Amino acid sequence: MKRRINKIWKSKLWFLITLMAFFAINWLASLYHTRIDFTNEKRFTLSTATIKVLQKLDDVVQVDVFLKGEFPSGFKKLAISTNDILSEFKEIAGIKLQYRFIAPEQTVDDTNVLWSDSLSALGFFPINLTSQIKEGQQQQNIYPVAFVHYKDKVLPVMLYQGKTKAITYPEINSAEAMMEFNFINAIDKLLQKEKPVIGYTVGNGEPTGYAVEDLVKNTLQQDYQFYTINPNTQPAIPKEFKVLFIVKPGAAFSDDAKLKLDQYVMNGGKIIFFIDKLNAELDSLQTNKGEVVAYDRGLQLNDLLFRYGVRINADLVMDLQCDFLPFDVSGNGQFELLPWNYFPVFETQSNHIINKNLGFVSGRFVNSIDTVESEGIKKTILLSSSSNARSIATPALISVLENVNAPENEKFKKSNIPVAVLLEGKFQSLFSNRLSQAMSDSLQNMGAVFMSKCLADNKMIVVADGDIVLNSVVKGNQAIPMGMNPFTFGSKQEFVFANKDFLQNCLDYLINTSNLSEAKAKDYTLRLLDKKKVEAQKSFWQLINILAPVLLVIVFGLVYQFVRKRKYTIS
Repeated sequence: MKRRINKIWKSKLWFLITLMAFFAINWLASLYHTRIDFTNEKRFTLSTATIKVLQKLDDVVQVDVFLKGEFPSGFKKLAISTNDILSEFKEIAGIKLQYRFIAPEQTVDDTNVLWSDSLSALGFFPINLTSQIKEGQQQQNIYPVAFVHYKDKVLPVMLYQGKTKAITYPEINSAEAMMEFNFINAIDKLLQKEKPVIGYTVGNGEPTGYAVEDLVKNTLQQDYQFYTINPNTQPAIPKEFKVLFIVKPGAAFSDDAKLKLDQYVMNGGKIIFFIDKLNAELDSLQTNKGEVVAYDRGLQLNDLLFRYGVRINADLVMDLQCDFLPFDVSGNGQFELLPWNYFPVFETQSNHIINKNLGFVSGRFVNSIDTVESEGIKKTILLSSSSNARSIATPALISVLENVNAPENEKFKKSNIPVAVLLEGKFQSLFSNRLSQAMSDSLQNMGAVFMSKCLADNKMIVVADGDIVLNSVVKGNQAIPMGMNPFTFGSKQEFVFANKDFLQNCLDYLINTSNLSEAKAKDYTLRLLDKKKVEAQKSFWQLINILAPVLLVIVFGLVYQFVRKRKYTIS
């Protein structure tokens, strides 16, 4: 056997056998292969839920990414990361996932329309950057967005949601950490054969029409089956509703309506409250000589929310970190945009997957929230004020004259005033010891059994601001996105806050059909170079990079010659 092997190696067959083995190994590697992720945060390891979603694809998913071009380093890195994550997806999904990168300056297939024009028409506003190139400076409109197509459906994926117009590496890093979740969440929604059912209460002064166009038309109706319901007239809240929205009611809830809401919760229904406890409106401020008194709306929801573990206070949160409002400072009709402390801007602490890597969220005339003792209920603060805030109690006089002088900063000393809370656990019914005979008869007529407690853990979100999910309307009854200031719309100061992202995150967490929280919980550690160290050791490492390869080749050549000389020297 040994002689036969030696004979083969001495003949010319060894080359052919080696070549065949090489092709065989590569063919097997193309069919069966694996990779090892050495990164601490498992950057290139997909979550189990992500893999399950990709494995159940029954048709081709096409992803169009609009990050093709010569970008500054930050967005170039984002484009590379996008390609990496889609490549990882393709490793699992195979031919059922296809993707391409498109330059916004290209024309849409078989048309003369530019992609950039189409994107802007769809409400995806570009990030305008000034970058340095060899020829000087260049202006670029960057669209960090992707479209995920599946059969006849399509969903957008935002790849970058910076908190400010200034592009920072930490925000790019956060965008990379959220990329797996954003893509797989969109794919999962497209795969759903039946959209979850969402309810929206009416009958207690909740806004309808233009004010909720972005919420209803562009958000809820896109991804969910959307229905309105009047708890005052309907016999019960349907259990089919995965989530019930109560948005900025203006009239009191009766005990009968509260019983229906309560029993919906006891039976596993989930509610998101967006409540304005005080009546304070910008329209009233503009039509009442710049002054308005904020007073309690009398919604009669205090006892219900208190039972579940929170209390919305009859006050207003004022914050030095705030949005802008136009003021006639000089009195001659020339308005100037100034910070308005009643429009606080919230920066989250990323203490939960709902607010993880979330941008700034803007509010208007926001109330504070207190958490109260409620057995078995876990409370998580989702939104809170900055460290320079205060609260004023009702009746509160709001006046534009407050902006004539700079705010007295020493009054803004409160930190992290809660304004949005997540409640989780087995909720206790408000009516456990106060169910009247009439209420009991009403439940019996509907064939329902009174529930004094949730049988399983449930979830609820309470936000002490109804305006967070409402949109403003500009000239021509044009509804602009929620979280956008109408007074900066179309100007250089235009900025879309992350209100819609916050809303969508709340819904994703409450519904959570595919348990994608593992993908969303990923954290990427930002490892920036020490600039001083780089400058001090720059020449040394340049020398190493130039000389090391040359020295290795020389050493290899010397060792090879030494071995060859010893092997063939006749002793």
